[in-house]
Amino acid sequence: MSGTSADGIDAALVEWPDGAAARPFRLLAFRETPHPAALRDRIHALAAGRVAAGEALRELARLDVELGERFAEAALALVAEAGDTVDAVASHGQTVGHFPESRATLQLGDPSVIAERTGLTTVADFRPRDVAAGGEGAPLAPFFHAVALSDPGESRVVLNLGGIANVTWLPRGGDPDAVLAFDTGPASSLLDGVVTAATAGAERMDRDGRRAAAGRVDEALLARLLDDDYLRRPPPKSTGRERYGLAEAEALWRAARGRGASLESVLATLTAFTAESVAAACRDHLPGAHQLARVLVGGGGADNPSLLGALRARLPGVTVEAMDAAGVPRRAAEAMAFSLLGRNALLGLPNHLPRCTGARHATVLGEIVPAGPA
Repeated sequence: MSGTSADGIDAALVEWPDGAAARPFRLLAFRETPHPAALRDRIHALAAGRVAAGEALRELARLDVELGERFAEAALALVAEAGDTVDAVASHGQTVGHFPESRATLQLGDPSVIAERTGLTTVADFRPRDVAAGGEGAPLAPFFHAVALSDPGESRVVLNLGGIANVTWLPRGGDPDAVLAFDTGPASSLLDGVVTAATAGAERMDRDGRRAAAGRVDEALLARLLDDDYLRRPPPKSTGRERYGLAEAEALWRAARGRGASLESVLATLTAFTAESVAAACRDHLPGAHQLARVLVGGGGADNPSLLGALRARLPGVTVEAMDAAGVPRRAAEAMAFSLLGRNALLGLPNHLPRCTGARHATVLGEIVPAGPA
């Protein structure tokens, strides 16, 4: 798994039952492999449309192969570290364009390269089939959330705070047909982009939310950020860096400098923006939201005390904690989700929730590349 932040590869080795059941499952090993800064910058530049017209197609093709090689290396390193037998690889790939309104989504990381290098059957390209079936192609992780994190006696939200924030509503009772999920807006994408712009790339994030904690929220800017058509749209919906990416972050920072605002103030405001957009999504778009008891947080934002504090302030009476407390390590959760999607694809079983993506019907997502001779 490589998410919208494009900061590296998460690889999880998961043992699943042989049949249709998804429980019990076991996380056997997990490994994080950071992307080199130059590679991360190339991914962001391509996603932001900042590659020269004459070079864009070549760069797209080059990154597809290079990322396939890196995903294969990450998988092989995890297998060597775990010393276990592996049946298959499931690869989410690296999203560089997500345009559901145009019935298009694009993830890089050639699965043929992965299969050739690892000698393992590889399942990839999960999102296009959902889009072809009329869906948004996202979010897909709720299929895993419903299996791993639902509770019969408690209504929960699973909140992933990666580059983009998304929620999965798991009402008590565990009925998968009642699950609802969607992207709420930006999480770290604008925060990281503003830090990158303000420091000319010397820093890439507000580590532990320290700068935001030292700033004061600009209420006028916050109101402008919240006046957003995407936030008002009802689910199903999804978004990405094409809307909340580097270009918008740089524009925010230029405007802030023009009025003499500090970096700390802008980051405090963007932190409040993420927290309020998540809280508003819970209040406005979740049926039975008054029953919400717990928010289980994953993604890089789970390590940001300022962001978690802002969420708790806006969700009074609700327990906000890392999903580790429910038995799923937050750093491994997204990779584990696509492991399950890959397992189901190999068994010919549906592996998404159409109510969450807007697809017309349940189907089997993913394209299968047979094992190579490695």
